[in-house]
Amino acid sequence: MTEKKGLLVMAYGTPYKEEDIEPYYTHIRHGRKPSEEALQDLKDRYEAIGGISPLADTTKRQAEALAAQLNNSQKEVQYELFIGLKHIDPFIEDAVESMNNHGIKEAVSVVLAPHYSDFSVGTYNERAKSEAEKYGIEVKSVESFYEQAPFIDFWTQAVKSSLNEIPVEERDETATIVSAHSLPEKIKEHNDPYPDQLEETARLVKAHANLENVHIGWQSEGNTPDPWLGPDVQDLTKELYDTYGYKHFIYLPLGFVCEHLEVLYDNDYECKVVCDNVGAGYHRPEMPNTDERFIQAMINEINRL
Repeated sequence: MTEKKGLLVMAYGTPYKEEDIEPYYTHIRHGRKPSEEALQDLKDRYEAIGGISPLADTTKRQAEALAAQLNNSQKEVQYELFIGLKHIDPFIEDAVESMNNHGIKEAVSVVLAPHYSDFSVGTYNERAKSEAEKYGIEVKSVESFYEQAPFIDFWTQAVKSSLNEIPVEERDETATIVSAHSLPEKIKEHNDPYPDQLEETARLVKAHANLENVHIGWQSEGNTPDPWLGPDVQDLTKELYDTYGYKHFIYLPLGFVCEHLEVLYDNDYECKVVCDNVGAGYHRPEMPNTDERFIQAMINEINRL
């Protein structure tokens, strides 16, 4: 008989409509309501990308693609999909409760983020396992998948597609900026692997795509008094242009997995403004979304559990 297990796919979550923005932002702020100014700034960012982020729909499609590809790849286990979000309904705890209601006793979980930090992926896994213990559900969790060959292959081909937009004679004057979501600098005090994992990803993509001029930046830092990992991609762009006079910048926000606010605004608007101001070309390839290689990278890690 085919064994049944749960597949818990976790992600950050995003507002579904404008009315969701304030409670969503409040949840991110651990229950503290944002100021009117901060709330309006976030609303303006959503408005700049067309109203509301496409993240919710993409997360659903990514999770469904993962479940389908995973079930099609083997016959021993039938995985039933559950989606749990960090900051909006359905919350991670809701998804675990639903697993229990469906009679699930064993599950695997994966966060839609390629790199591991105790501050990020670690908190998702902890919430899932803590809730699962209440129901006697055993959960095995993927921690990262950035080293998986299909993941590196996706980004290798992605950066090559951007290089093809640039005249051959100007490729030596092109910088590739590899980035991920910034986190508070204090994670370094605990030897958190997150910064090293991004550096390793950049090294792998550089080697596989035979790139020159690869630089690492951080983006989308939170609005807190504590310092965050840097340099910020915008500052880095200005600094690199001033130092090297690059004619083109290719942005690989490979710590993210799809087009959403941080990519569509922080890269496609803010970084492009910097490029426009210095007279350099802005390039950003498509994100993984539901690409089969991206999905396979997660499957490979699930199979290792």
